[in-house]
Amino acid sequence: MRYLLFVLFTFLYIISNAQDRVTGESFATRSEVIAQNGMVATSQPLCTQVGIDILKNGGNAMDAAIACNACLGLMEPTGCGIGGDIFAIVWDAKTKKLHGLNGSGRSPISLTREWFVENNHDKIPSHGALPISVPGTVKGWYDLHDRFGKLPMKTILQPAIDYAKDGFPVSELIAYYLGRSGPFLSKYPNFAETYMPSGKMPAKGEIFKNPFLASTYEKIAAGGADAFYKGPIAETIANHIKEQGGFITTEDLAAHQSEWIEPVSTNYRGYDVWELPPNGQGIAALQILNILEGYDLKQYGWDSPEYVHLFTEAKKLAFEDRAKYYADPDFNKIPVKELISKSYAKKRRALINEDRAARRYDPGNLEHGETIYLTTADKDGNMVSLIQSNFRGMGSGITPPELGFVLQDRGELFTLEEGHFNVYEPGKRPFHTIIPAFITKDGQPWVSFGLMGGAMQPQGHAQIVINLIDFEMNLQEAGDTPRISHGGSSQPTGEKMSDGGWISLESGFDYQTIRGLMDRRHRIRYSKGIFGGYQAILWDAKNGVYYGASESRKDGQAAGY
Repeated sequence: MRYLLFVLFTFLYIISNAQDRVTGESFATRSEVIAQNGMVATSQPLCTQVGIDILKNGGNAMDAAIACNACLGLMEPTGCGIGGDIFAIVWDAKTKKLHGLNGSGRSPISLTREWFVENNHDKIPSHGALPISVPGTVKGWYDLHDRFGKLPMKTILQPAIDYAKDGFPVSELIAYYLGRSGPFLSKYPNFAETYMPSGKMPAKGEIFKNPFLASTYEKIAAGGADAFYKGPIAETIANHIKEQGGFITTEDLAAHQSEWIEPVSTNYRGYDVWELPPNGQGIAALQILNILEGYDLKQYGWDSPEYVHLFTEAKKLAFEDRAKYYADPDFNKIPVKELISKSYAKKRRALINEDRAARRYDPGNLEHGETIYLTTADKDGNMVSLIQSNFRGMGSGITPPELGFVLQDRGELFTLEEGHFNVYEPGKRPFHTIIPAFITKDGQPWVSFGLMGGAMQPQGHAQIVINLIDFEMNLQEAGDTPRISHGGSSQPTGEKMSDGGWISLESGFDYQTIRGLMDRRHRIRYSKGIFGGYQAILWDAKNGVYYGASESRKDGQAAGY
């Protein structure tokens, strides 16, 4: 009885909070942005304008992506910053090829799993110095720039430096997340000095300055990546971590390297969808798409109980493999080829009951052999899909003195379960949630896109692809459509799926869909703020124009010229 009352309350809440749909559709949307010479889509309008200025001043898509990311590290510290990691997929118009960059950092060499066990840790803490891994963003910027960049790095970083010195008005959603972070993270030394100069976190519309970050950016612009990973900045980072009980050393920082990697893909109804291989979770989206390719989704519709049910079951199957197999390939032989194969998808698809939700699935048996997203495109046809994050919004809380940023806590995603692919080991990259994506058609670029938000990311990637291809939505509609988020699956940190998990639905799904899902024994929840943040650029080869789309749930903007 309690469950039925909960479901009724949830439904009434969804209906009462549904928006008026201005387009006549069952969800609100807006027009795509269309331009010939270049396009930028980020989660902060001022950063989008920085990217456009870089393009207009002779920079390419790679320059614009770095400039936007630097700007977002200042303006959206609730999602990213140079204390975190970076991943990118680059379409290089000269070689007509995709290139992947894994800019994730490694765990400290001097810290072992045995230390955690001996000190009575059953899991790695979420905050403080222990979950910190080496931040990979700055090296990632320079690797992108050295290979593809056009303008000097000082020119690229100057807009963010100027905003950090002179200040900028804090936008609405970022102000909200800043307000949530401050009361908890202000207990860590230097955090309040950096982010709460007036004694509180900056509010919407308030002008915020970060002179410490301006100085750090200036040193990076002048001295390259070495200015961050060696010398005074590295010493400040390492000394502060040690003071707070952590283990990252100047040797760990100096040894950091990014890795150029080959993106991997699956063909979904004639389109090649590209992700980066583990230690990220991108191939989960490919696994979901491979399973769902066996169904005629178009006949059901995006808001049907049949589609939501099949999508949820495919996600459960993919995430059980994610929990078991996704980890640092330097320490494990990850069976990527098998996991994203059509034959394996067929076997997994056979486990789905079209009339009933599964309470659990086992991972397949194989032969082993808060975040920001942005995308840019330029007049020469180059496109960049880039994602960058601290993890847990503002990260660990550990704020090195007078540097202007917080260090990531990505190491929390290791498990201490002995023998697990993702078990903590010295010098290892943790399982990563942040993933960029790309779609090509017949060997040509089509869509550069991403959707931030933890475990929502591969679910969101798959939904965007399905919205574009199966449900024939335009680029903006594909992101504005109400989303599905399944929670409660097994995790790479060792947690197991409990009783089938639950489905969270955004407002816009009608009662018949909810009723149909309940009939299939799904548990339904109403949630807000968990459905990710989408940005995308589409290349229309026929007309020679770019289309841009930006997440309507956030502060962002797509703009072109």
